[in-house]
Amino acid sequence: MHSAETVRLTALASCAGCAAKLDPAQLSQMLRPISDIFHPIDYPALLIGLNEPDDAAVYQLNPDQAVISTVDFFPPIVDDPYLFGAIAAANALSDVYAMGGEPLFAINLAAFPDSLSLNVLSEILRGGSEKVREAGAVIAGGHTIVDPEPKYGLCVTGLVRPGQAYTKGGAQPGDALVLTKRLGTGVITTAAKRALAAEDVLAGAVDSMLRLNQQASRIARQFSVHAMTDVTGFSLMGHGHEMARLSRAALHIRFSALQWLAGAEALAQQDIFPGGKGRNQAHFGRWVSYATGLAEWQRSLLFDPQTSGGLLIALPGAQAASYIEAMHVAGGLAYVIGEVREGAGEIVIEA
Repeated sequence: MHSAETVRLTALASCAGCAAKLDPAQLSQMLRPISDIFHPIDYPALLIGLNEPDDAAVYQLNPDQAVISTVDFFPPIVDDPYLFGAIAAANALSDVYAMGGEPLFAINLAAFPDSLSLNVLSEILRGGSEKVREAGAVIAGGHTIVDPEPKYGLCVTGLVRPGQAYTKGGAQPGDALVLTKRLGTGVITTAAKRALAAEDVLAGAVDSMLRLNQQASRIARQFSVHAMTDVTGFSLMGHGHEMARLSRAALHIRFSALQWLAGAEALAQQDIFPGGKGRNQAHFGRWVSYATGLAEWQRSLLFDPQTSGGLLIALPGAQAASYIEAMHVAGGLAYVIGEVREGAGEIVIEA
């Protein structure tokens, strides 16, 4: 524990075991009035944000600079307040890295019950602040409200050169698909909330969630990346489908190539999944086909919502090994999970 106070933060979640994201279909319906009000042709400086969904908005300031803006927050997924704050911050910062930019500053967003000591909130904010400092950015303010369920996150502002921001679209047939973290945070944190995850299993997931995507993004800029996104609440299948659809291509992913956090597969076999898994599977499953022989728990793992997950990168197949080696030399993780082929938004899971 980083905090002097012990508190079961996860027990205060109003929907224990559920992911914080709205159902993807509901989200699409909810956003329709916004698209009726704002038309891309009227806002040419808004390079990314109105035409198609992406990890963050990008607004051009001048020929050399564009602002990246993103926001993310959620209820506690671990009980340690400091770690919750740091994980939430890493997760919010990830969208800037997924766009190929660097964060400048962040604004705290916090909801907190008046029944808990403010020392707990202070530790949450400290964890977030230290992670932002690690990213080379600064906390510039924030907003708090009283809420029975704690929530924390950041609104992050970053910079990128116009025309150099990565998007989910652009993957090309022949590209290799590279992932930069292991999967399984959703099933592990859900098990931890139910006191079913061993300490070392949870510690491994926490270490992964704390790791910034800064290094993976910076190294990617040395290569001819065609598309990039981070794998978070919509799962590998959800964010993979977004990449495939926006690229007008198909993703072929080898299940045997996927790397899982220690303990994730064993917990999945016990059917310990967050509520978001079912919503992801119900919405994105229509675009996924499977190799014969995959068990139901293996299929379910593909839709496991991730927190502060890795980057999913599409780059020329001939460059994949060099990217992986550069990540290895820098002390990071990267591995090929499949390839891009001709298609129209589908994902094919191979053995």
